[in-house]
Amino acid sequence: MEASIGRRSSPTRSKWRKVAYGGMQPGFEDNHTDESFLEDMIMNASVVKRDLLKVMLDSVSISQYVCIVALVVLVWTYTLRSTFNENSLMLLDVILLGAGFFVFLLTAEMLSFDLLLSYVLKIFFFITGLYVLSPIYHTLTRSISSDSIWALTASLLVLHLFLHNYSGSTVKAPGALENPTFTSNISLNASIVASLLIASRLPSRLHVFAIVLFSLQIFLFAPLVSYCIKKCSFRLHLCFSFGLMAATLLFVYRLHGLLFVLLLGVLVFVNLVGPYWLIRIQEYKFEINGPWDEAKLCFNITE
Repeated sequence: MEASIGRRSSPTRSKWRKVAYGGMQPGFEDNHTDESFLEDMIMNASVVKRDLLKVMLDSVSISQYVCIVALVVLVWTYTLRSTFNENSLMLLDVILLGAGFFVFLLTAEMLSFDLLLSYVLKIFFFITGLYVLSPIYHTLTRSISSDSIWALTASLLVLHLFLHNYSGSTVKAPGALENPTFTSNISLNASIVASLLIASRLPSRLHVFAIVLFSLQIFLFAPLVSYCIKKCSFRLHLCFSFGLMAATLLFVYRLHGLLFVLLLGVLVFVNLVGPYWLIRIQEYKFEINGPWDEAKLCFNITE
């Protein structure tokens, strides 16, 4: 009887609960935890599971643009060596402009006469402005040594490739850009400056006009044309990309064997080594989420 009374009179221990503020709980140590302490922990909730083939196909866009820049450098090199004269460059400019318009017409979803006329006028003013400014570009770097020009041009091209937006997320519609990022603006400006530096080493003003027009057509409109092709047909995008890689490797091999090995190594790394590396290190991804994370505000605005 006395034992039962003693058991009833002993103080009952309150259940432990997590307290963010308010001090210690009576009857528990400050560092006490129970089995419910980590029951709300979530592991790898937002980790994206990637497929090797999907990553390899996505990396084709990077290799494609690397080859485009390599072809631009090839044209620059042959022009500086006087292999391409101004007439050849002007013919190349016309072919590229016509091919770009042809792709645009085939892939445009909504096309009207007013829209087409506005594009023609913009291109006309663009070409006229380049022709007027050609004498300035021709004498832009007269006081700078050629070695400095080559080193600066190579550095700007590397910066352009490193900061270029390969996802095409800024392309809203054919001929329109939406919210370009700071890095993509730097990349574009670096390519334009590199083009002007090369053009300033050419012998005539017509050479300068032709090479600047060629370079700006590539750096400004090649991502747009690639986006239109990819949006129209992903299979056509792959065929165009692999054909461009093969042609670029062939032209680079004819120019220099060491450059061919370097470009081939870059393409192999981008298309094979990089995706495989990304998939392998994905298994070491370890992300922990729980109620201790910062709260994320969600606004549900109903009309």
